[in-house]
Amino acid sequence: MISISAIFIYLAKNDPDLLARGVKTTEKEKSQKLIRFLVNLAFTGVIVVSALDHRFAWSSISSQVVFAGDALVLLGLLIIFFVFRVNTYTAQTVEVEAEQKVISTGPYAFVRHPMYVGGLVFVLGIPPALGSWWGLLGAALFAPVMAWRILDEEELLAKDLPGYAEYRNKVKYRLIPLVW
Repeated sequence: MISISAIFIYLAKNDPDLLARGVKTTEKEKSQKLIRFLVNLAFTGVIVVSALDHRFAWSSISSQVVFAGDALVLLGLLIIFFVFRVNTYTAQTVEVEAEQKVISTGPYAFVRHPMYVGGLVFVLGIPPALGSWWGLLGAALFAPVMAWRILDEEELLAKDLPGYAEYRNKVKYRLIPLVW
């Protein structure tokens, strides 16, 4: 099974700094610390509720839906992989490094935050992959917290990353093309 750790290890062979940034988890801003806590809480809720649902058979899900969930998990991980390949500055923390530049190729040509697209697709796939409808409640909490993170992150990028304002004008959508 593909995992985020395996993606980091594969990519770190060519870019050791990527791995170092990927494992750094300490946020500087209070808002990002709170957002990170809420993201982790929602993600844990997705896993725990889905597992309990599976164990106690609260949901009845067809095998086709389980396979669709598996496909979403895989698609989410693939999107994350392509983001890492294109953007060596991808990290878990919200910050701008001195030599960092705006990336506008690959998935960044379609949306400004493709890593979060991959994360949301991944999280939305977990409950059905585990045979749970109830786990989607955690995913419903995950999405607005990610939207808050994006808005907060964009403030920092507009202020600290040269060229981000122009990129924002060029790529109109944050997360979902033609929607937001």
